[in-house]
Amino acid sequence: MASHGKRYLEAREMVDRKREYLPQEAVALLKSLPTAKFDQTIELHMRLNVDPRHADQQVRSTVMLPSGTGQQVRVMAFVEGEAVQAATEAGADYVGTDEYIERIQNGWLEFDVTVAIPQVMGKIGRLGRVLGPRGLMPNPRAGTVVQAEDIANAIGELKQGRVEFRTDRTANLHIPIGKLSFSEDAIMANLAAVMNAVVTARPSSARGQYIRRAVLTSTMNPGIILDLPAASSMRPAQ
Repeated sequence: MASHGKRYLEAREMVDRKREYLPQEAVALLKSLPTAKFDQTIELHMRLNVDPRHADQQVRSTVMLPSGTGQQVRVMAFVEGEAVQAATEAGADYVGTDEYIERIQNGWLEFDVTVAIPQVMGKIGRLGRVLGPRGLMPNPRAGTVVQAEDIANAIGELKQGRVEFRTDRTANLHIPIGKLSFSEDAIMANLAAVMNAVVTARPSSARGQYIRRAVLTSTMNPGIILDLPAASSMRPAQ
């Protein structure tokens, strides 16, 4: 059985695992836990009352994090024609089609997100088996298949902090919402944006209590259970 280190055990003693914390309390507690030697990623894990086996109960959308993700996002843009210049000027790290398709088929995956124009989807469809399981395949529902005139805006949003979320096979969501070095206000702003996006993405076919459990944590720390009524009512600042 794997054992935890002294720092984690100390952090676990500071968290009441039977208590449901108000969002502001959870963020303050998370910030107060013993630190690691790197800037940890803050994650929100949620258990939803949906059945992902049914298409009409899958939860998938995107959200702009007002405080950003705290990390540099490497964008692969599958584009051709005039969109090449637009993608390059917008800051895409890799731009093209045929050359990168071959590289990806040979095992190259040095990017964090992809975006494409509809005209090249026929070409990159062969990458589905490689990119799909990793959540990297461009998809209209995720806002990563866009018209050529919108490519610059899409890349800008991805660079600035747009993240995608979708339920896994067990109806859970796992969403990065920033870094532990962020201020409490910055974390709260991102948390509010994500909670609002998840609530808004509720399938019309979902019945009963939509969100069953929400846990805030960071890379090296134990989870902090959120008070569901308070968390579900969070809304982004206008």
